[in-house]
Parts: sequence; structure tokens; C-alpha cells
Amino acid sequence: MADQGRLFEEMTGSGDVVVKNGLCNLCKGTRKLCGRERCPLMVRFYNNNLRMPEVKSNDVAGSSPPAVFVGRYGYPKVDIGPLLPTFLGDTTHLDTPEMWSGKSMYDIASMRFQLIRGKYRIDAKDFQKSGRIVDSVQELALTEKPVDLETVFEKKPSGRIVMDDDIIPFGPSGKMSQMRMENGRFEHNLEKSFYDTDMRSADAVVSAYSNGTLVSEIEKAFSVGTMGVGKRRCFVPTRWSITAVDDIISKDLMKEVRFLETIDEFRLFQWKGLDNWWSIVMIPQTWKFEMIEAWYPKTSWNPSPNEMILSHDHEFFEGRTSYADNITGGYYAARLAAAEYLESIGRSATVLVCREIHPGYDIPLGVWNIRENVRAALRTKPYTAESLEGLWPQINSFMDLKKDRWVKNSEVLKDYLTQRRIEDFY
Repeated sequence: MADQGRLFEEMTGSGDVVVKNGLCNLCKGTRKLCGRERCPLMVRFYNNNLRMPEVKSNDVAGSSPPAVFVGRYGYPKVDIGPLLPTFLGDTTHLDTPEMWSGKSMYDIASMRFQLIRGKYRIDAKDFQKSGRIVDSVQELALTEKPVDLETVFEKKPSGRIVMDDDIIPFGPSGKMSQMRMENGRFEHNLEKSFYDTDMRSADAVVSAYSNGTLVSEIEKAFSVGTMGVGKRRCFVPTRWSITAVDDIISKDLMKEVRFLETIDEFRLFQWKGLDNWWSIVMIPQTWKFEMIEAWYPKTSWNPSPNEMILSHDHEFFEGRTSYADNITGGYYAARLAAAEYLESIGRSATVLVCREIHPGYDIPLGVWNIRENVRAALRTKPYTAESLEGLWPQINSFMDLKKDRWVKNSEVLKDYLTQRRIEDFY
């Protein structure tokens, strides 16, 4: 640990190139852009006195929320398995981010660290004959309510708490040799797509969402190979499945939203949660979308003591043709929430999501934070104005960054301010 501590000091020193170039924010601990084998920021999170559950034996019993996890390292050879606590009861809240509004960052982290991960190695693309554990993991992901599990590990689960900017954190893990599960009732919409082996996975995702299944539930089912056509089904790493589901649903909503009549006023929604400050601007124009993030110093992915990092991704009417490399999964989570709102009011708009991440947000919690906070913001009553200029006083009073910084870093605002529109000729 001493060497890792020095590595962190070296990486975050005042003259360090990695911090100055914003590579930590771009990498978020997953791409090894600094060339290190271990991410020094992750080392800091792990050493932050975060308490893991006490595991007394290699035989663990508990009620899974239900929750599963599919790893990505070594893909397609990956570890799959359940997430479960060491106690029985109603544990739904442990894996349902739609229920976490109003909870503090450390409440959420402490709650999630109670979950122990079982690991069982499979071939994600060829799992049909992998045995009973695979079947049980799939059944668990489809189950509607908490289900009692007993898992036998090769040795007591241990290791670091897992934290990542895309996935929700969880506690220690271990290789699993057995998994016994009580029977549970499948969620109705997910059960239908499981047995329909002629339905494309994208259609299954949209069908379940349209019929009221929670996004977090769809993500689990998508990740464990229960959707898709016949033998083309495969396990999908949890990180990838989260972004895939957000992308699929938002694209489907956008098919309609793009061609709706636009809103007839400028709208501004504002919200604060988990020391994230949000201003969401809607402009009465056809569909465009952009997200800008301002990472303050000493936040989870900006270790610099004094330098702010801004990043953004955007799309115009036709949509994106490449992955949102700067904001990554959070972009699709925010776009889903924005498209949901517009679909619900039957209008289209140009949407700009401005997010300030302040120093209180120092543990990565996953992209659910973005989706649920944008949803929360869009449930509030908006400020309205007849022009974009009419919104800036409220934005400037609510956010730390002022107008000039947002405009400078926004492709959508530059387009709006420089392109001639038909009403300009009236």
C-alpha cells in the first residue's frame, strides 16, 4: 500500500501531466490512460475507510434484491454471479436506484457495500451448456422480488469494494462453487421476452420499458442473456448493458420526439443532489441534445487541487454516429431522461444538460445518479422565458459557472447563437 500511496502522490502532484490534461476524468479508472497498472484514484477510494461486511465463512446466505453482476475483464471469458447480503428480508432497496431519491452519497455507498459478489467463470457467447449456476443467475435477474439464496464460495469472500463511474458499487467477492436459490416469480414483461426467442433484444428492451418495467430491472435481464434471438443470445458485461439499455430506450423515444411540435417557450429546470448541481435548458427548436460536465477540483475523477475540468458531448437532429467518449455512459442516461420528459408532454426541444460536480461528490456511484437526478429535475416546475437571455440570470445565480463558460463549451448553444432561423426573416 505504501508504494500505491506514493503512486497517487506522484500522479496528483502540482506538475503532473495526467491531471493537467484531464486524463483522469476521461479514463475514470477504466482505460489505463496514464499507463499505470492500477488506478491511483481507485487506490484512494479503497483506502477511504470504507467498511466491508463481515463474512464469517465461505457459506453465505441472504436475500438477493434481486441483483446480478457480469464482469468484463477477459471478455468473452467473464465472471458472472449474484449479489447478496449476509441477511434475509426485504432487500429491494439495495438494488433499485429508482428508490434512492433523497439518500446521501454515503448512505447509498454503505448500503451497496453490504452486497457480496459471487463469481463463476463462463464464456459469455457460449453459455447454453454451462450448467445450473448459469440458469440460476438468469432466473435471479428475471425475478420480481427479493429471493433467498445460499452460495458456497471456494474461500471466504474478500477483496476490495468495487467502485466505478458507470456501475453501482458493491462489496467483497469470491469464486463461487455452488448456488442454491428459492423459487421466485418472474417479472411479467421480462418473462415474456425470455421465452420469445424470435424477438430482437432491442425490441424486448423497448417492450418491457413501454409496459412499465423499471430501467434498472431491464438492465439486469439484458446483461444475463435473457433477451434476443435464439442462439445469438449472450451475457453482456453489466457496464455495457447499462449504457446499451439507456441508448436503446432513448433512441426509441427520439423516433417520435424528433418530429413533434416544439415547445413554445424557453424552459429551465434546476436541481441539486449528491453535491451535483444541475441546470437543464430547453430551447424551442427541433431535437438536439448536449451534456456538459464541470468537474471541480478534488472530486472523484478530478484529483487536481485547483484545476477544473470541463467535458461535453452532443448530437444534432440526426443523432450520434459514434460513442460519447467524453462523458461516456452518463450521456445516454441523461438523454433517456430528457427524451422521456419530451415524450410525456408531446413536444420536441433542443436540450442542454449542465452538470457541476462539486467536491462533496468524491465517491463514484454509477450513471444511475445522472439518470435519476435529471429525471428529478424534470419533475420540478421550470422557469420560463421568451428568450434564452431571459434564463441566464437564473442560471448565473444558481450555478457557480457563469454564462460565458457554458457558451464557450457548448456546441448546441454556439449553433443556436450563430445559425439563422426562419423567424429571423419575419
